[in-house]
Amino acid sequence: MLNKFLAALSLCVLITAKFHAQERDKVADSTVLETILLKSSALENTALQTPAAVNVIEETSLKSGNTQLLTEKFNTYPGIFVQTGALNTSKISIRGIGSRAQYGTNRIKVYFNEIPITTADGQSVLNDFDLNAIQKVEIVKGPNASLYGAGLGGLVQLQSKIPTANFTEVKTAIGSFGMRKNIVQAGFTEENKNGIIAYTNLDNDGFRENSEYNRSSFFANLNVLTKNKNKLSFVGNFTHLKAFIPSSLSRAALEENPKQAAYTWKKAKGYEAYDRFLMGVSYTHHFSEKIKNTSSIFTNWRDAYEPRPFDILKEKRWGLGARTRFNYKDSFARLPTKISLGAEALYEDYDQENFENLYEDFPDVGSVRGGLINNLNQERAYWNLFGQAEIRLSEKWKLSAGLNFNSTQYQLSDFYNQDENNQNGSYAFKNIWSPRVAAAYFITPQKTLYTNISKGFSVPTFSESLTPEGKINTSLKPEIGWNYEIGFKGTWFSKLYTEINLYSIQVSNLLVAQRVAEDRYVGVNAGKTEHTGLEWIFSYTWNFGENLKLKPIFTGNFNHYRFAEFVNKDQNYDGNKLTGVPKLKWNLGASLSWKKLRLHANYLAVSKIPVNDANSVYTNAYEVLDLKANYLLPIFQNFEMQLSAGIDNLLDTNYSSSFVSNAVGFGNSEPRYFYPGMPRNFYAGINLKYLW
Repeated sequence: MLNKFLAALSLCVLITAKFHAQERDKVADSTVLETILLKSSALENTALQTPAAVNVIEETSLKSGNTQLLTEKFNTYPGIFVQTGALNTSKISIRGIGSRAQYGTNRIKVYFNEIPITTADGQSVLNDFDLNAIQKVEIVKGPNASLYGAGLGGLVQLQSKIPTANFTEVKTAIGSFGMRKNIVQAGFTEENKNGIIAYTNLDNDGFRENSEYNRSSFFANLNVLTKNKNKLSFVGNFTHLKAFIPSSLSRAALEENPKQAAYTWKKAKGYEAYDRFLMGVSYTHHFSEKIKNTSSIFTNWRDAYEPRPFDILKEKRWGLGARTRFNYKDSFARLPTKISLGAEALYEDYDQENFENLYEDFPDVGSVRGGLINNLNQERAYWNLFGQAEIRLSEKWKLSAGLNFNSTQYQLSDFYNQDENNQNGSYAFKNIWSPRVAAAYFITPQKTLYTNISKGFSVPTFSESLTPEGKINTSLKPEIGWNYEIGFKGTWFSKLYTEINLYSIQVSNLLVAQRVAEDRYVGVNAGKTEHTGLEWIFSYTWNFGENLKLKPIFTGNFNHYRFAEFVNKDQNYDGNKLTGVPKLKWNLGASLSWKKLRLHANYLAVSKIPVNDANSVYTNAYEVLDLKANYLLPIFQNFEMQLSAGIDNLLDTNYSSSFVSNAVGFGNSEPRYFYPGMPRNFYAGINLKYLW
């Protein structure tokens, strides 16, 4: 793997050297990145002007691979690592933050436009949103988003698709292992309003036992503009999902037959099923050329049922929240200044019931609900106050400072234990102030050197707070982290884009998941970690005439993540590698466009990964090659057809696409760490679009 990495790096160096030799006499720099306005900035900055590491994934990049999951292309960007155990089991870590989550994404704030997707206890499920509804994704790495909650790992901002013409479209795709995806959507645009509505259904039989998957979703987005630039927006998304769970395998089972499900999950026919709804209304009002306000109200609910071998979990969650943000721009002492101030509040009510699973008493039937064994309610609320200011000191210098204040409270009601052992009462985490300072030096208008220092936090999730007895550990503390970063990003003669940054994040009150029974964990604050890393992006655009364009891209990250102070159950892990993160990850991709044809290739390489804190068990390093082709075929003046086909894992690599940290074997069983990755698979699709 190292030799291949050095070869890819050498190729980039040669391209850069050749490029400079040919064009060193040119002086005009330009790139589309100059005009990419970041929604996550809120102060109307472009990507090049922002003194932070921000990855912008445009719609063309999102759809350059398999489109079953929204997060499919995230792994091609540096510092971001996505594990996909199944279509319904994925987790995202940014710069190692979130790597120790067991079955989902936490410690990262996620927004859809101005609407938070992240729950009040910090959990996010991105793949409930179909890729078809998304126009662009912005990922801010590290706790640099003061205006969006100062999440310890960073921010993921999803932006809804806005139609540019009136259309009706039907899409269908089929693939290996019974994959079937169908989309029906329509959109309109007029002088002062636009909107889109879509229905999506995804079915997949799965390549493993007990891994059937079905997801249906409805999406709607409506925008109304007034003559004085004010804007009213509505967004709504409903998801119905039922997904069977094959769970993780031991190394021996993985090598014997990766298609098998874990024995108990297969016998119980374990699955998760839920309905989820998110809706929000936002209004942007311009008071003057200098002042504007954007305010949102939003609601969400989720009704879930999950039979597992050890119990049956029934959940209900609903929430209501609001957000407001004022933006002001003017000049002070002749220095251009931008200021943003605002607040966000979210209230959620969460009910959890656990029942016995009697599947062993009913062979071949699957899960059978037994008696109630736990019944908890948690009402959790947070409110954030935030502010950020930027001042342009000169043509070359810009300073930025931000501050986020968080207050989080929760109330517990135990309806199962009504004796003196119940924990009924109100609790609160300590209030947290999260400052940020940053500076940017503009070497030229297209080349930026920046640095920043920021603080972020993450509160424990509900599942991390549960004890083995089903109680809530009220002594848990939020994780706190400080991020230190320096970086460069710039374009060279409108063809070459380069970005490189060096960072270090110091995390205290590390939350550790301890396994106490089969597939059951508890969280404890157990230490400190140091996350030091290097990230890079090199992309180049070749234009061969008007119709032919080639764009190779080389991205990657090299990490040195360690436990600084970590003693768990009398075991000292100081100096060990952080569990769940590869030391090296790099990606080499290329897109070729010729007239109506688009070809995409992507080669991802991931080094071995420690899966326990003792660093005694690792995944194998792996490399995966994906290919895709699209062809746009105009049929009539207002009617077009697009054909697509692709191959994922062309080399048929055997690898673990996800894993369970610190798995423990019970009895004589081997620990079940590994989720097998998809073998070689094929897909093809057809889109029919009518413009009216």
